[in-house]
Amino acid sequence: MSAHLEPHPAVHPVVAAVTGRVIERSAATRRAYLDRIRAAGSRGPARMSLACSNFAHGFAACNPADKLALRGETHPNIAIVSAYNDMLSAHQPYRDYPAVLREAIASARGVAQFAGGVPAMCDGITQGRPGMELSLFSRDVIAMATAIALSHDMFDGALMLGVCDKIVPGLVIGALSFGHLPVLLVPAGPMESGMANKDKSRVRQLHAEGKASKADLLAAESASYHGPGTCTFYGTANSNQLLMEVMGLHLPGASFVTPNTPLRTALTAAAGRRIVELTALRGGTAPIGEVIDEHAIVNGVVALLATGGSTNHTMHLVAIAAAAGIDVRWSDFAELSALVPTLTRIYPNGEADINAFQTAGGMPLLISELLSAGLLHDDVTTVAGRGLSAHYCEVPLLEDDGELAWHTGPSDSGDKTVLRSAADPFAPDGGLRMLDGTLGRAVIKVSAVSPEHRVVCAPARVFDDQEAFLAAFRAGELNRDVVTVMRFQGPRANGMPELHKLTPALGVLQDRGHAVALVTDGRMSGASGKVPTAMHVTPEAAADGPIARIADGDLIEVNAETGALEILVGREEFDARIAAQAPAAAVGTGRELFESFRTAVGPADRGATVFGAA
Repeated sequence: MSAHLEPHPAVHPVVAAVTGRVIERSAATRRAYLDRIRAAGSRGPARMSLACSNFAHGFAACNPADKLALRGETHPNIAIVSAYNDMLSAHQPYRDYPAVLREAIASARGVAQFAGGVPAMCDGITQGRPGMELSLFSRDVIAMATAIALSHDMFDGALMLGVCDKIVPGLVIGALSFGHLPVLLVPAGPMESGMANKDKSRVRQLHAEGKASKADLLAAESASYHGPGTCTFYGTANSNQLLMEVMGLHLPGASFVTPNTPLRTALTAAAGRRIVELTALRGGTAPIGEVIDEHAIVNGVVALLATGGSTNHTMHLVAIAAAAGIDVRWSDFAELSALVPTLTRIYPNGEADINAFQTAGGMPLLISELLSAGLLHDDVTTVAGRGLSAHYCEVPLLEDDGELAWHTGPSDSGDKTVLRSAADPFAPDGGLRMLDGTLGRAVIKVSAVSPEHRVVCAPARVFDDQEAFLAAFRAGELNRDVVTVMRFQGPRANGMPELHKLTPALGVLQDRGHAVALVTDGRMSGASGKVPTAMHVTPEAAADGPIARIADGDLIEVNAETGALEILVGREEFDARIAAQAPAAAVGTGRELFESFRTAVGPADRGATVFGAA
């Protein structure tokens, strides 16, 4: 691998062309957004314009020194917005962060106030349960809760404490409504490695076949998910962390340091000191609305593709971009995917976990390689300063005296089965691809799918819920080549739950030698595995998409090589069919509270958001 100290080449012409189209397409909405946040920033600390009664309410509970500091215009006031709860392993470490951050901010002559908490649910707990139907919508609830936390006009900057699935995108979307403020995301890190993910997956398949007991399965799951921190596979949570770093919202090298270690605590304190430096009162020039620009969004897409990251981000990145007035589309993902090589193998795209990626060189080496190949924009604004190569190719370390410092990162991979150079990739293109055809548009993750399984043409078996599929599997009705169609799982139908309950059974069918694929308007996320899955099918069944007119026995082609998603039925016959009707809206487990969301939500390819698209 090339050392990151060498000059980086100009950005690749395809990356430049895609970025140019995004800029042109977004010109009006981006300009309106920037005008709005720059006007807000030009007014100085908003708290200074509060009426005395409002202001008094805002610092009534502060200690006397902080009250005195907030009365003037020299001590920035930093909001802490946290997704802490002690049920989610990834968020449990946040319990102690506010105290660490307050002390660090005070040492930098600032004040910190805990501005608000946001909900954080775990898809790992709600998989296959009614609560999963709240999952995607929780992102937009988190965005609104973040906006409420920042709405008091008391703050000069903000720290966002969140890790998992919908939580990080929600925090960022909410923060972008206050785009004139500097915002820094503070990670908590992955749990230490436990039972190997491939061994856990094997036990899941054995249980699906009735060859392992529930006690065996629980023992395997408990050995895998065993302590504080993010799950160690490369799902949406760890994709979030990777994207926040490459998009310049984390401190360099902060994403994958394990919890409850001296380095993790030092990075947390450094985040507190840094956010004070970034405020306008200290001359900072990195408000979040300027950090998240068209170049940063394209950098995020490239990093996602290069690592075979979570398919959820084909929605989340679109929604984040829209919140900043930027119009990015699946066609942009598709064009970049054909160019960007796959540089990592992290479970489920390989056998290693995220800790092995960190040990092999992690984010500094990944970013260096992508820069060296001209696949990332280097001249971008970040919370660490201007330029990726100037900051994000370095490794944070504790010196002998305990002080935190950043040093030159590795120039070569410590494990080329996990992380490779752009000159010697695992695959010449990206781990995510787009599908298009008579059944609509969809996303497919191919990084974990063996080449011999990437083209499936087989009769359809249609289901409207996961339990019906599992009953058919247990009855032996699916022991053949089959394209399972799971419809009415889109955002308008039931909130677009993830469908990992299907994964072990589909894997069993594939292992028996059958050609197997899944076609769904639902989600599979970062844990999408070895079975080819056309997900996020748009238009969804509840929006009268073609998927609602598929019948059992129809020949379906899922072709990850050509990008085709086709139903091989005569067009006249297919168009004449009456679409299936969506099941009645489910109630219970809070689902009835989200009826307005299901009515207002946009399609998956526009971010599946209730806020509209750019």
